[in-house]
Amino acid sequence: MQAKLTLDTQYHNGDIDPRIFSGFLEHIGRAVYEGVYDPGSPLSDENGFRQDVIAALRKLRMPLMRYPGGNFVSNYNWLDGIGKRESRPTRPDFAWRSLETNEFGVDEFVEWCKQADTSPMMAINLGTKGATEAAALVEYCNMPAGTYWADQRVRNGHKEPYGVKVWCLGNEMDGPWQAGHVPAEEYAMRADQAAKLMKGLDNSIEFVACGSSGRFMSTYLTYDRITLEYAWDVVNYVSAHRYSENHRNDTAWFLAEGMEIDRVIEDYSGLFDYVRGMKRANKRVYLSFDEWNVWYKADQADGNWTKAPHLLEETYNLEDALVCAQYLNAFIRHADVVKIACLAQVVNVIAPILTKRDGLLIQSNYYPFALMAEHTKGRSLRPILDCPTYHAGERGETMMLDVSVCLAEDGTLAVFAVNRSQTDSVDLHIHINDALITGVISADTLTGSDPKAANSWEKPHAVEPMPLKVELNGDGGALAKLPPLSFTAIRGSIRKR
Repeated sequence: MQAKLTLDTQYHNGDIDPRIFSGFLEHIGRAVYEGVYDPGSPLSDENGFRQDVIAALRKLRMPLMRYPGGNFVSNYNWLDGIGKRESRPTRPDFAWRSLETNEFGVDEFVEWCKQADTSPMMAINLGTKGATEAAALVEYCNMPAGTYWADQRVRNGHKEPYGVKVWCLGNEMDGPWQAGHVPAEEYAMRADQAAKLMKGLDNSIEFVACGSSGRFMSTYLTYDRITLEYAWDVVNYVSAHRYSENHRNDTAWFLAEGMEIDRVIEDYSGLFDYVRGMKRANKRVYLSFDEWNVWYKADQADGNWTKAPHLLEETYNLEDALVCAQYLNAFIRHADVVKIACLAQVVNVIAPILTKRDGLLIQSNYYPFALMAEHTKGRSLRPILDCPTYHAGERGETMMLDVSVCLAEDGTLAVFAVNRSQTDSVDLHIHINDALITGVISADTLTGSDPKAANSWEKPHAVEPMPLKVELNGDGGALAKLPPLSFTAIRGSIRKR
């Protein structure tokens, strides 16, 4: 099979925001307790932070970490998680029917972020709390000593403000499952009131408004439109959530998931332009795709009122990793719309990392994220792709390849490609109209013959990247032979023709 990728350095979709490689940590299952925080583990430091988890997450280069939810946040009182641990109450968690001991709260999270080389993206409770409690949290996190809540932070051992810059105005408030769920009109007022009060304390912060929980919602885009029309002046981003599934066990259909991801982003792009036009506004609002992943095999969501129950501990295989790569490809291609994206989640719960008390397992979906986070820099070039198609079941004829491309200021080109075919390799010819590819810096591929292959504690290296040979040709282009069922990351140096 032959395919051609044509590029031009002058045709791009703008600069790629590195925050598209962010993460999400929620108080659910073993994400916090026995995940990032595990005082009983020999692998934890004096703070109880798992150092092996921190080391693995550092390699993912996540600029932001969304916290503490998720559904959890909509019945959460942040005050329960500050002060002396022995004085913190244990509460029932409405969202996941678990016990929350509050051993790990705002202060621990911010300290953990420092060690993990990431920054807090804080979500506030707009389900059962409101503007007053949200403003108090901003005061606690961001204001210098001299006011009540800032002085509480100092008394808790943290003199300097935390400087949290991105704030989520609740979570999935369109969902009937959400504590404090309300219609869009009510949510828009809550979000607007909270944001104005919060920004009055720190004018530098940005806000993410709740969007639709997914295209399956009857209020999809309508909820978003109503919120934006009311709270346009305070909103910087709108959140989108999507979890991909393969319940039908149809690999061909599943690997065409990238088309649906593109459609969601394009839906929001149109909505933002529509409301901006209605408002006759100069400002722009962008997309925060702050929950995304594959999730369908592990569906146990009832904690039976226990601490750190084993919930949603998904096993990821090769085809799952190829779908995750397509999410990131879509974010790169739509760099003009998507400015933040958060992999949900980062450890144990639908995560690329699993832990036990004395060990850590890297799952398949870790590798595309790690390679792309490391090599994505600069501008998103528009890929013109001429390639064969395959039949993706109900999704019809689908391009065999899913590709994104970026160009760094130093002239380094990065091409990321998923070969969706289960049987055919594809010879990808890369040509740049106004530049020559002068060298191949690196090329790695994640592939295998079995789409269901997965890493396990017994076989931890069953699915992991390997080097791929890429050849330069005589006309200043390059040729990469992409194996079936593969994700490939290629870096090369270029110079102008």
